[in-house]
Amino acid sequence: MTEQMTAHRIGTREEYEAARKELFEREKELTRANDELGRQRRELPWVRLEKDYSFETDEGTKTLAELFDGRSQVLVYHFMFGPEYEAGCPVCSSGADTFDGAVAHLNARDVTFLCVSRGPLEKLQAYKRRMGWTFPWVSSQGSDFNFDFGASHTAEEIAPFLERDLGPVPELAVECGTDPAGYMAEGPGLSAFALSDGVVYHTYSTYARGLEIMLGFYGLLDRAPRGRNEGDPPELWIRRHDEY
Repeated sequence: MTEQMTAHRIGTREEYEAARKELFEREKELTRANDELGRQRRELPWVRLEKDYSFETDEGTKTLAELFDGRSQVLVYHFMFGPEYEAGCPVCSSGADTFDGAVAHLNARDVTFLCVSRGPLEKLQAYKRRMGWTFPWVSSQGSDFNFDFGASHTAEEIAPFLERDLGPVPELAVECGTDPAGYMAEGPGLSAFALSDGVVYHTYSTYARGLEIMLGFYGLLDRAPRGRNEGDPPELWIRRHDEY
């Protein structure tokens, strides 16, 4: 899609270099601040899990400890694919295109990466084949796992939100084959766990804009001439990769 570029300040190479040098210093400050945040994130207290969770996987039923697959760390992406969904959330799906290729590199650093959804395993497998992904994806249907880690919500929890302006939710719900209540019962999230001496610990979770790291294309758009260019309020432009 091509559009006429918006009017923008034009300068000389010298003016660009001076402005770029100033911006570079601010980028370095942000990098150092992010490094410090990473250190503080790793120093959060770990919480021992007392509840037993089970998941349906391609290899049968497994416990959370078994999902580590011989490694000491697990990153779980809570993928929005509820029990009534017929297809995964388009936004979660766009992120999967980014992290699908990262799995082997994470495995090399003693980290198992996988997605967890409450949808039935056979639906997850079919959608995964459609999208051409290879990352591990397990079902927590019948388990409290997604509820306990803030990624799934009860009817009572979402009821007040259904009375408000739902924005793009109805459209997204249709794209997933469910209704607004069914769509909003699920939410995205990223949770980290550690396994030590046979004990599983919860070490970190993030939601909302903390998940932008999963959408690798945003970092690239931020460096394009027009940036994200999503409008205000932002337009709902993200599609599954086979729907553009």
